[in-house]
Amino acid sequence: MHRRLVREALTSPWPTARKPMPPRASVLDPYKHLIDAILRADLDAPRKQRHTAKRVFDRLVDEHGMDNVSYGRVRDYIKRRKPEIWVEEGRGPPAVFMPQTHRPGEEAEVDFGDVYITLNGVRTLCYLFVFRLSFSGKAVHRIFVSQGQEVLFEGHLHAFEVLGGVPRGKVRYDNLTSAVARVLGFTRARVETDRWTAFRSWAGLEVFYCRPGIDGAHEKGGVEGEVGRFRRNHLVPVPDVISLADLNAQVDAWDRQDDQRRIGECPRTVGEYFAIEKPLLQPLRGALCGRQRREVGQPACGLPAVSARACFPAVGR
Repeated sequence: MHRRLVREALTSPWPTARKPMPPRASVLDPYKHLIDAILRADLDAPRKQRHTAKRVFDRLVDEHGMDNVSYGRVRDYIKRRKPEIWVEEGRGPPAVFMPQTHRPGEEAEVDFGDVYITLNGVRTLCYLFVFRLSFSGKAVHRIFVSQGQEVLFEGHLHAFEVLGGVPRGKVRYDNLTSAVARVLGFTRARVETDRWTAFRSWAGLEVFYCRPGIDGAHEKGGVEGEVGRFRRNHLVPVPDVISLADLNAQVDAWDRQDDQRRIGECPRTVGEYFAIEKPLLQPLRGALCGRQRREVGQPACGLPAVSARACFPAVGR
């Protein structure tokens, strides 16, 4: 061991930072200024007549004899450089992404996703309801044959029963028509349907409506990803079932199995995080009348057999 290393260790217990490596030369370097010039010229071009990455590549080949750079390298450079040029020219704010943190028992996200099943021998389009707690990642799933208002209520009731409570903070939704009658401009204000207003008031839900379109999907990315994860892992190949009741019983079993999985590089499982979160959920303000719903059951069409009014009399009045 060199004495210089010993001296550094005695000076500080932390190792000294390594010097950054000098940037390596790239075969694209002679053409970067040309690409930048094209992208800057596009700022004033009509929106539908701006250069695509393929068009930029073709121009470099045809006009400047570029023959040693792949299309993928040009495309990746344009993808990174274009938003930087927009910021440099004052045409748009920089895109800033901050990691989300969630307090236990505070927030959740809700979404529907399309799924196909073979129901009694017939290929049928159904809808996967997902209620996901943001802190633990614990998700409750239910499959229905529609996205109607009764289904929205039934999915929530099932989630409340499984989770044992309701989040104390915001629950994020997109602008589904069973809850939102009208979006008011570009604000967060919404005109809600009467029965949905009554339901969420009964349950004590604090709703947060995401922006319309693809931008809003990023505001509830946890449940968006959960829809795809569950569909890929549990609904491939396409399930072949006799009834939705049988399928949803299997969905409940898959949800219990998923408590043992880890999300990303989290040190604990979903179930271990949910054990921390569950006592912090707020109890429901009224009874779920689960016994009534179990006695009545579901009809063959898969829609809830008990109306919302039977469980929470304020709804629908």
